[in-house]
Parts: sequence; structure tokens; C-alpha cells
Amino acid sequence: MSDLPEGREASEAATGGPLQGVKVIELAHVMAGPTCARMLADMGADVIKVEKVPGGDDIRRDTVPGEADDPSSHAFMMMNRNKRGVAINLKTPAGRAVLRRLLKTADVLIENYRHDTMAKLGLGWDDLKTEFPRLVYCAVSGFGRSGPYAERGGFDLVAQGMTGLMSITGAEDSRAPVKVGPPITDIAAGVLAAMGVTAALFARQRTGRGQFVDTSLLEAGVIFTYWHSAMAFATGSCPGPLGSAHPLSAPYQAYRTSDGWITLGAASEANWRRLAAECGCPGVGEDPRFADNASRMANKAALDSVLEPVFRSRTTADWLAALQAIGVPAGPIMTVPEMHRDPQVIARQMVPTLEHPRRGAVPTIGFPVKFSDTPVDIRRAAPDYGQHTIEVMLQHGFSEAEISRLSAAGDVLTGAE
Repeated sequence: MSDLPEGREASEAATGGPLQGVKVIELAHVMAGPTCARMLADMGADVIKVEKVPGGDDIRRDTVPGEADDPSSHAFMMMNRNKRGVAINLKTPAGRAVLRRLLKTADVLIENYRHDTMAKLGLGWDDLKTEFPRLVYCAVSGFGRSGPYAERGGFDLVAQGMTGLMSITGAEDSRAPVKVGPPITDIAAGVLAAMGVTAALFARQRTGRGQFVDTSLLEAGVIFTYWHSAMAFATGSCPGPLGSAHPLSAPYQAYRTSDGWITLGAASEANWRRLAAECGCPGVGEDPRFADNASRMANKAALDSVLEPVFRSRTTADWLAALQAIGVPAGPIMTVPEMHRDPQVIARQMVPTLEHPRRGAVPTIGFPVKFSDTPVDIRRAAPDYGQHTIEVMLQHGFSEAEISRLSAAGDVLTGAE
């Protein structure tokens, strides 16, 4: 923000991005909270990730089979780039005092502990709001900080099950519940939290006060049900798993070709007419069963029986070229590694590479929003455990002797240890 708190070192502000000058303290682990902080860091905020002593963020040790043995897993590096890392023991009074020193010049605190953990440490919103009235305090949790489930721990799998997502995901004839592949409620909760933080910072410019920002995996899962909830509100029910098909539009799904699969979005009347002319089935465009979207949805099985053999008659490349020529949205179904190599993904800078001091060039996933005047800067690989403890403490007025004493007592951990 333009009004840096008194005592802010100019060197603390990140270079580039719309949030340069904003200082964030991240007390978060694994995914939802770190996603929020990563979003803010990419947009230029100076994010100081505070890891627990001992051990640090548990995701440091979440490796996949075949991954090289390293103190920082690829999962950790994915979620924590563009951040500085310190290690503080918040279970000791001296460690908590170090954190409070950092908070004196902070704009934002992010945490995703269980509901009463921070309060037990004397670091909850009620403890900090008077001491730091300009602080934006963001809590990301499984179920939110209010309501009958506030005390429960939560994971993406639990949230997907409780929000109905697993009841609408999977093949049409699937009998077992299926989760969406990626941990979408973790990721979405982090994005929602980042949106909430930036809105709270905007409001602070008007009021001069910080506030409490609260979101959860549960709420993140609920918002993915917009279409299905609309159907349930209208009729009292909604369809179960539909595979790749859409609950409201047709044809809008994946179809097998002679050598693979494509996705097709021809639900609008104009696109349907173009597809009907291209598919080479005489009269299909005039068939009353397919006259409009409502008719096509009511006769979807018949529609698929017409289209499936047509798409199997040509290759994926042939179909994509033909559909592009007539302006019908379509695309191939790719694996994740294939996506990484896609020219549009590369052109949109969604697979940049960072230089890590031990691991060399490390690919990562880019920032999904582009700014014309304040572009983001993917500038820093994820920190090693305690890498910036000394740097950050010196910037906040600690002497080298104090740092050595706190380190020896186990209140902080430095990268030199």
C-alpha cells in the first residue's frame, strides 16, 4: 500500500507487482494458507513465511516416488516460491516475542491452524486487534471460525464430500463416490482468502483499520456447486455424476475420436448448427429431438448415439482443425506434462522456471492474472528451512548477539545451523 507503517525498511518491499510495499506474515502450512500467501507474494507482497520449530512445514517432506531426496520437496517449492523463510518456536515466550516484533510493521497475518491454536498462544485475532489495529488477520480453516463445525479439523477430501462435489463427480454409471482429482477446496480457499485480504487492504485505506478475514474449505467447495445448486433450488434435486457432460447444456462433453479424445462445446444454437452441418449426418440439424438445447437435453442419449460414431470416424487432429475452422470451441484432452508443453500455456507464462541454489532450474506454475502496469515477478525460489531468519531479524532491529542467544536457546532456527 502507499502508506507504509512507521519503521518499514525499504528493502523489505518486494519489487514489482500491484502489492509491492505490503508486508505479510504467513503462519500457515501445507496448502490453503500457503496458496493465499503465494498469491500475495506473486503480486509483489513481501511474504515472510514463519515455520515451526522443530520440523518446519510438513509439506517439506511430502515427496513422490522417484523424487530426489532433498530437504525441500517439489510440493513445498511449488507452494512457497517468492517468499522469505524464517523458523520461530512459537511455543516459547521469547519466540512469540520475536513474532510480535515482526507484526509491528506487518500489514497482514495469515494462519490456517485449528480454531483455538492461535488464541492459546495469545496470538488470536482478539489478542492482536488492539495491539495492531491496522493488521488484516486472515484465517483459513476447514469449516470457518463460526458455526457448529468451527472446532473440527478439515481436509480437502472431507470438504469435497460434505459440499456435494463427490456426489456429482465421476462417470455416469459410477457407484462409488469420486473426488475431483486436484485438492480444489484447498486451492480455492487460498484464492478466496487472497481476494479477501486484498479487499480488506483496500477497505483499510478508507477506514485506517484492519479486520478479520475468515474463509474455509467448506465454503470453497460450496461455490463450485453454482449450477447444481441452481437446479436443486429450482426442482428440489440435481443430477448425479455425468462424466464429462454438462447438467444444463448439450452437446458439451468429451467424445472419443479414432485416435484419442476431444472436448466439445457446441451447446449454443449457433454452434450446434455449425456442428450439425460439419458432422455429415443428413437431417440431424432439422431433427425435432435436437431442435433446441432443452430438446437436446431431453433426448441426450439419442444425441450421443448420433454423435459418438461420427467423432470416432476421424482423428483428433482432423476434428480440431475442422471445428476451429467453423468456430466451434473444442480442444484435446491432454495429460499434465502435455499441458506443460502446450504453446498457449507457455505463451501465457504459466510454466516459468526458477533457479534454486541447490537444485538448479526448477519449473513451477505461473501466476494466472496479468497486469498491464504492475506485472508480477516470479523472482525467488522457495526458501530453505530458516534461510532468512537472520536477514529478517536484523531488518526488524535484532542485534547479532540477540539472534545468537535466541538461536542457542531454541527460540529461533537460522539457516546457518
